[in-house]
Amino acid sequence: MGALLQRRDVRKATSVWHGPLSYCAAAMAVLAVVCAIGLVVDGRTLMGQGVWLKPFKFAISLGLYSLTLAWMIGQARRWRRTLWWLGTLTVGGFLLPEITAITFQAARGVRSHFNFATGLDETVFMVMGGAAYLGWLLTFAAGVLLIAQRRVDRAMAWAIPLGLAVSLAGMSIGYLMTAPTPGQAEGLAKGLSLTTIGAHSVGAPDGGAGMPVTGWETGAGDLRVAHFVGLHALQVLPLVAIGLRLLARRFAVLAGAGTRTALVIVAAFGYAGLTWLVLWQAQRGQALVHPDALTLGAAAALAGLVSACATTILAVSSRRRAPSAGLGGRRRVPSAA
Repeated sequence: MGALLQRRDVRKATSVWHGPLSYCAAAMAVLAVVCAIGLVVDGRTLMGQGVWLKPFKFAISLGLYSLTLAWMIGQARRWRRTLWWLGTLTVGGFLLPEITAITFQAARGVRSHFNFATGLDETVFMVMGGAAYLGWLLTFAAGVLLIAQRRVDRAMAWAIPLGLAVSLAGMSIGYLMTAPTPGQAEGLAKGLSLTTIGAHSVGAPDGGAGMPVTGWETGAGDLRVAHFVGLHALQVLPLVAIGLRLLARRFAVLAGAGTRTALVIVAAFGYAGLTWLVLWQAQRGQALVHPDALTLGAAAALAGLVSACATTILAVSSRRRAPSAGLGGRRRVPSAA
């Protein structure tokens, strides 16, 4: 009986990734491959880009989100059943409706976002918007329960909630794109029936020259940059914690949990600052690849502040370790009898 209970405890202590989210991530990987093939064999374009580029990008992004959340839920030791249901609802209420709508519109050769050209297009966009709102709420709820978990690794205990917080902020940037542009607002005020409401570009219409793969505007501000950067804090900050733990095996200065935790907090601050910086740049109608002196100055200040904080943390950690290393390395001389 004791052996049976012990085996049960071992199973409970073993991390099991969330099944539906893991399968969803695998499905997104398959879809990304299908869309990549579509980009090669289907010559149709939409606003200057292949029709399959958007579902390809979303499949990768949502796949990474699914995989990360599946891993995080697998690490939980409390409220496991609630987290399992939240993860499952995220698949059914957010991820699948979102990617299905985007892929459906791509197959039709029409825009998925901001499209009010027909009743069907409007319905599809409304479904996407509702799924996005639900996804934000479910991610927030799961984040609250994940924050309250007990973890041995202090750096990871900070990386997960901070990554979730910045990621939710990045998701929220998507809502800025749904607001009518000044020209659209004027048309709506006049009672016009518009085929497009909302935009990701600032300072120029959507569909201008774009960067390879990402499609981000090169001649105007693009809110998608900050949306993308902020959203993927969910992966970046836990990876920072994992990287610091691996580096601690080679660099003694990182051996202390307090040092790694402080560096994770600094990384989160820097990442949040980067998200704000590219959002601020886009809102001024400035393309990511054409920063002005003001943007470059703000970027330099942010990089300098983050570097100074990280250097200070490492210096303090090194000084604290030096006396203990000296005492540990001092040879004891036996006293004369």
